[in-house]
Amino acid sequence: MNKDAFSGYHPTVSMLFFVLVIGFAMVLNHPVCLGLSLICALIYSLYLRGKKTARFNLLYMLPLLLITILINPLFSHQGVTILAYLPSGNPLTLESIIYGVFAAFLLITVIGWFSCFNAVMSSDKFVYLFGRLIPALSLILSMSLRFVPHFTTQIKIISNAQKCVGRDVSNGGILKRAKHGIKILSVLVTWALENAIETADSMKSRGYGLPGRTAFSIYRFDKRDKNAMLFLLLCGGGIITGIMLGKLKFVYMPIMYGTAFDVWQAGLFVLYFALCAMPIIINIVGDLKWRTINKL
Repeated sequence: MNKDAFSGYHPTVSMLFFVLVIGFAMVLNHPVCLGLSLICALIYSLYLRGKKTARFNLLYMLPLLLITILINPLFSHQGVTILAYLPSGNPLTLESIIYGVFAAFLLITVIGWFSCFNAVMSSDKFVYLFGRLIPALSLILSMSLRFVPHFTTQIKIISNAQKCVGRDVSNGGILKRAKHGIKILSVLVTWALENAIETADSMKSRGYGLPGRTAFSIYRFDKRDKNAMLFLLLCGGGIITGIMLGKLKFVYMPIMYGTAFDVWQAGLFVLYFALCAMPIIINIVGDLKWRTINKL
């Protein structure tokens, strides 16, 4: 796992970036846009999480990709290019297969960006952004973001403690293992409820959510953040303009067609790639600066 320079930017910049890339990934149907977004999401996720991302992609994302590609033609039969007929009598069309590929890659792209979002947008940043607007909801969402990593760590602690007294899920027969697993889960749920109550009482005692309450913040919106925000607004505005003008339109069914390629569309592709690759470029520049400094 590498040190992410983009995570050091102001939370407003990070939030706007993820809103744009995730929103565009779900809205844009053009295969070039999907490919650019997928590549950038996978590279950035790999940069943030290292080997964990590669293992997760092989164990979970690849099977999910194949299942989605295979399932869609079985239920969707739209399209004018019939390749064969299924045993049920329904046609197997080229358009349904290609749309299944598109849907599968779209799903992986969105999951990849949300994985990056979870790594960059910590609970502190989330509370900083929405603590004054929606204090109760922001606290719940920040706790939810911590749910998986926090509970994974705690269940390992509980499991190791139970193993010391011979009550681990690897001890005994099937019934005893199930009993031990239920016991570990019961301890985890009890700990989670107590932790939630303690967190709520702690935040209440600090006056969280009260009108006029001030809060300490380590985040400062400097010149670097202003430049990044301006870049995001320009990229986002340009892409939204292209969408409104129909320059990125692409339809898969019943027949595949898209807007004719021209200079404006090429410019939009470059703009979209610059948006998606923004954190990668920032990290590359930051790594080069550190290497240059260390050589001096």
